[in-house]
Amino acid sequence: MKAAEVLVVGAGPAGIAAGIVTAEHGLRTIVLDDNPEAGGQIWRSGVRSKGHKRTAKYRALERLACSGAELLCSYRVFDAEDTTAILAVCEVGEETSVTRFRYEQLVLATGARERFLPFPGWTLPGVFGAGGLQALAQGGFLVEGKRVVVAGTGPLLLAVSAHLAEFGAKVVCVAEQAPFSQLAPFAVSLWRQPAKILQGVRYRASFWGTPYRTGCWPSAALPSDNGKELRAVRLTDGRRTWEEPCDLLACGFHLVPNTELAVLLGCTLQGEFVQVDSQQRTSLPNVFCIGEPTGIAGLEAALVQGEIVGLACAGRPTKHLERRAKAERAFGRRLAKTFALRQELRALATPETLVCRCEDIPMSKLEGLTGWTHAKLQTRCGMGPCQGRICGPVLESIFGWKPVSVRPPLFPVPLEALCSTESHPHSGSNA
Repeated sequence: MKAAEVLVVGAGPAGIAAGIVTAEHGLRTIVLDDNPEAGGQIWRSGVRSKGHKRTAKYRALERLACSGAELLCSYRVFDAEDTTAILAVCEVGEETSVTRFRYEQLVLATGARERFLPFPGWTLPGVFGAGGLQALAQGGFLVEGKRVVVAGTGPLLLAVSAHLAEFGAKVVCVAEQAPFSQLAPFAVSLWRQPAKILQGVRYRASFWGTPYRTGCWPSAALPSDNGKELRAVRLTDGRRTWEEPCDLLACGFHLVPNTELAVLLGCTLQGEFVQVDSQQRTSLPNVFCIGEPTGIAGLEAALVQGEIVGLACAGRPTKHLERRAKAERAFGRRLAKTFALRQELRALATPETLVCRCEDIPMSKLEGLTGWTHAKLQTRCGMGPCQGRICGPVLESIFGWKPVSVRPPLFPVPLEALCSTESHPHSGSNA
């Protein structure tokens, strides 16, 4: 068992910012992350990372190290005993252990994951999540010289295209499903945030010769003659359809917040996000939430929210930061409106298209079912290793089905790890 005055779950930019401030104000702070190193998806690095010590990530990590906060990586939180303790499993090599973490104040910085939508061929080798392919390229996966189509929606497409081009990929097309009529007002609204405009311009300049098609989306990934490789992507704008030859497809439809731990603890949701006040405090008085679980709004929102929570945990005033946080939340709302999914995307799957990849459930098996629980009982949809993290948002997008409960373990946990710990009653909320 380990104890902390402040426990931060998630070592992305938001969690790092919170951990720095609480530790610098003298609070005993532990920061957990399930990845081998800190940084989250935004500050992810790898063997081919271009980062160096002058980057924002390394400056933040150096400051975190000097603050006195304890950073523990490769710890995955899978259960909450109550609102004062959580359980996390650590798997390093062949060693597996479970640790109980007690805390006085808890900060949830659990981030977000990519949203996938099924279409014919989306399970072919060569079809990746947009952020997933970017992460693989940073980790050593060779994309140099390969033709890549980047498709889906959201600002992530620009960042992914720029980074893939940096690693030598030939980005042949970027297909953004949002129409130009929505993108133009969004771009104009950024005049008060010139840094975001400059960032977008820099990303676009990295693949300037590549067509950026708006109001365009993938309708199928087409296999090669042997059926085992990606040959091309079929794109459409609703009026015409054409094939774009490629070696790889990077496809993502914005982001889904990771709110499972918050729900397990009993935090109130507002829509799909965790409800927080101006200091990022949830409906539980000793639990805060920051970053994407409170609204998809990007790096600057995560950093300022982390700083606010750090000060709030230390009992310091936060008013001077709340105005910035409010502006970033407004930016997030404009993002959601601009990149809202069009109805056509919800009808791409054919009866043969797999919807639940873990359990190999095709669309045809779900027709006529009445909800998430019915689908689980009849097909095992959502009961595989991802525990509904991929197919859950898919079914919500297509049918409007929402998960009815969150139960521990939040992630698959080796039985030997559970057997090695003393038994404990679970009193957290399952609602």
